Amino acid sequence: MILNQEQQALLDGSKGDVMAKIVKTLVMYGDAFGAERMVPVTSKYGHTVISFGIGVMDPVYDLYDQIINAGIISDQKFTADPRPLDKNVPSTPLDDLVFKKIMYTKQDRYEEQIRKLGVTSDDDYTCACYLDQVGNVPGKGDVLSWAESSAVVYANSVLGARCNRNSGILELMGSIAGFVPEFGLLTDEGRKADWVVEVRCEKKPEAQLLGSAIGMKVMEDVPYVKGLDKWLGTELNDSAKAYLKDFGAATASNGAVGLYHIENLTPEAVEQGEALIKEGAQVYVIDDAELERVYKNYPVIWKKPDAKPQLAFIGCPHLSLQQLKDWSNKVLDGLKKNGRTKVAVPTVFTAPVPVIREFEQTMESYHLKKTGAVVSYICPLMYMNNPLCKSKAVITCSNKLRTYTSARYYTDAEILDIVTGGAK
Repeated sequence: MILNQEQQALLDGSKGDVMAKIVKTLVMYGDAFGAERMVPVTSKYGHTVISFGIGVMDPVYDLYDQIINAGIISDQKFTADPRPLDKNVPSTPLDDLVFKKIMYTKQDRYEEQIRKLGVTSDDDYTCACYLDQVGNVPGKGDVLSWAESSAVVYANSVLGARCNRNSGILELMGSIAGFVPEFGLLTDEGRKADWVVEVRCEKKPEAQLLGSAIGMKVMEDVPYVKGLDKWLGTELNDSAKAYLKDFGAATASNGAVGLYHIENLTPEAVEQGEALIKEGAQVYVIDDAELERVYKNYPVIWKKPDAKPQLAFIGCPHLSLQQLKDWSNKVLDGLKKNGRTKVAVPTVFTAPVPVIREFEQTMESYHLKKTGAVVSYICPLMYMNNPLCKSKAVITCSNKLRTYTSARYYTDAEILDIVTGGAK
């Protein structure tokens, strides 16, 4: 790798041993992927995927202390993934004991560290940092140093920013140094499509299922999706963005997709069209039968597969304001249809703090609270990491949560039917 004069000076120790180690780590990272140079990080904000304080990660927190004590804090402000705990989310006393005394024992220490690194308020904790209410919205062409998979794929695809699927800690190092190795999704060639996905469904495909199917098929490759604009249109409005948020999260967790192109909709697809498709790209045709096949092949790992659902999580990644409103209206309509006033299953909707704050000013929020449903800033995945959750019948309409935990996936319509008492 060829470094410029300033980068070489940092590697040689011009700003101390800690910075030199950071640059050395980034150089080794770049060398592993054949990068020839570093490029500046241009985004206003950084984002850290680590939002939890667990004892087994003490070496990470020690490393953070070294960085903080060396006084080499990033010039960027930061957002972070959601917090792991919220007292408003249903849990048993034993759950709480495991959370606080065994699992997240280092939470206070870690949150103090990331405050010093640039996470300035409670509003900054969310996996959907790119929502307008949160404000960490990169511009087209911005180079990022992020790791959160659902945020990386959204920034790359919907916003047209440039970011590789980095690991935690490396993301922080790139933001501190102010540059990252140039390879993969930071390059024009790396952003071209290896796959053409032809969507031939008779009805609008479930975002989570479509993303899951594509992710499992293409893995880390870049797909160019045709036919989806039939339902999403050609404008990146709130509805399309919300759909692509959930779709992308599923491609990134059920596979390892860091970028997708949607014909006639996402920025680069609009600008370049089929010029984005590599010669010899593979083709994957998706119809309703294919999505049904994917769904039917999801494993159910509950101890009792026929158990009655005990808890429902909706919002992984976090919901947008419009999604919260839409879900509230659907829950109210479903309860009315089924002759109920309260949800049949404890239900948690998750969203960023500033989105929740705005939602609380609406009539939808007032009516939803009366149903017994909870709106929380929590990370459902961190909640489900409690080993006691493996014995619980938790349901979700998130393919990310399904993939990483014992939660069982249902479509949006099925979840709605269950929580409003329609499913017997």
